[in-house]
Amino acid sequence: MIRNYIKTAFRTLLKNKGFTVLNVLGLSLGLASCLLIIFYVVDELSYDRYNTKADRIYRVNEDLKLGENSVLYAVAMPPLAQTLKSEFPYVENTVRIKNAGSKHVKKGTTNILENKMAFADPSLFDVFTLPMISGSPGRALAEPNSVVITESMAKKYFNNTNVVGKTLTFDDNTFYKVAGVIRDIPRASHFDFDFFISMSTFPDSRSTEWLRSDYNTYVLFKNAADHKKLEAALPAFLNKYSGPEMQSQLKMSMAAFEKSGSFFRLNLTPLTDIHLKSNSTGELGPNSTVQYVYIFSAIALFILLIACVNFMNLSTARSSNRAREVGVRKVLGSSRKSLVFQFLTESILVTFAATAIAFFAAMALLPAFNQLAGKAIAVNSQTLSWLIPALLGIVLIVGSVAGSYPALFLSSFQPGSVLKGKLSAGFKGGGLRSFLVVFQFSISIFLIIGTLVIYKQLKYIQNKDLGYNRNQVLIVQNTPELNSYNTAKIFKQEVKQIPGVANATLTGYLPTAFAKNTSIFFKDATFDQKKALFPQTWEVDEDYINTLDMKMAAGRSFSS
Repeated sequence: MIRNYIKTAFRTLLKNKGFTVLNVLGLSLGLASCLLIIFYVVDELSYDRYNTKADRIYRVNEDLKLGENSVLYAVAMPPLAQTLKSEFPYVENTVRIKNAGSKHVKKGTTNILENKMAFADPSLFDVFTLPMISGSPGRALAEPNSVVITESMAKKYFNNTNVVGKTLTFDDNTFYKVAGVIRDIPRASHFDFDFFISMSTFPDSRSTEWLRSDYNTYVLFKNAADHKKLEAALPAFLNKYSGPEMQSQLKMSMAAFEKSGSFFRLNLTPLTDIHLKSNSTGELGPNSTVQYVYIFSAIALFILLIACVNFMNLSTARSSNRAREVGVRKVLGSSRKSLVFQFLTESILVTFAATAIAFFAAMALLPAFNQLAGKAIAVNSQTLSWLIPALLGIVLIVGSVAGSYPALFLSSFQPGSVLKGKLSAGFKGGGLRSFLVVFQFSISIFLIIGTLVIYKQLKYIQNKDLGYNRNQVLIVQNTPELNSYNTAKIFKQEVKQIPGVANATLTGYLPTAFAKNTSIFFKDATFDQKKALFPQTWEVDEDYINTLDMKMAAGRSFSS
């Protein structure tokens, strides 16, 4: 019976080639758009899930409110990690990561600027899933001046991965022994480093201060539910260790500090929530937001609904052409049930063809989509393992949903009325068809308005006065020879002598820099938290403001 349904459906679809092509193209266009959006959403939701212990890893964050200022930090105090591990038995391990900034790595006689560097504790490989190609995970970062590099960096600097024991030179004056080589970190990770330097190399990592936060700190719990115990214990824990320093520096207890309306707290963020639900100061990389996932998921659903409604409308619009077919079939003994199955079979075959075309179209458009979205999505065997069942599910669901109304509508015709030609007026009516048309146009108008709003926002961003002029400003990088201020100052003066150079400046920070040096300032020595300020601090020379054409709101610019 099924074979007969499929054979008849094929004949009907081939007989009406124009209608079939129109339906297939309409559905395939909508499904291809949906597929690309699904790739984006799945990629966003997959961040950090490559870690086998992801459900037990949490990051410790700090919330600070001082007077009218509040800041969310993704970093914590230097001694926090080790103290948590030693005091709470349900904490299996902890690890600290600190962005090390940029360093020049020597390859032969050439210095190459590498930006993906971080200091890390030896427990890094126990907490995170970073498979090691060579070296011992337990001892890789135990010694000072040791470094673990990724597979790509090993091939870049040594042309192979068997490089444990070899030496890398950083900034022409520091030597690091390669203690291990790991696989490249998956792209769907909230941090992306190529060099992990032993934390013991960094003297500040041994600091015992409890009122400053510099280190991204992660906790691995023995059980997934243990994080609730730590969250409940954190207030008393913080009062025990930070309270004395607060009393010494601010002349105020933790209780009095909170009573004044300010607060200083620690909280936990699940590892898998960092990418979409955290945009705090001190992140290890730029994150996204879960709102994008909701918005794009809704857009994908709307596009799919438009495609399905379009299919329904086209099918019911040609009902007059199939009315006599239905009448003859019923006269010859076909039941309504068999007619419904016949029309659903046609719908599923059209959806199958549209899905196949949509898949190949999405694959062809994926590189352009990656460039537009700033992604590097790739379809591999792991992707196909869920994509193929999902596509088959889409074929059945969309085919059944989109074909259900036409099937029920067409199979309801009474053979006597059809053969007498009395249904032609009825085809133009139908409240449901009118509703579907209005629904389809409403969603289309909504998406068009959304597109126009986003276009306006992008134009606003492109033309917004940023407070400085970035046009015709060049940033000189890869200059390890200018490792002292005096040398850099001489270079600056030489550059200013070049014809066409209007000005030059030396600076430790750029307006577009991801790293921020945020400090707390008080107007006087009373340390009144209600008057506290949280500005960024940039180290610049006297030509910085003029070179970037910044406008003074009051006072004057720097002088030499």
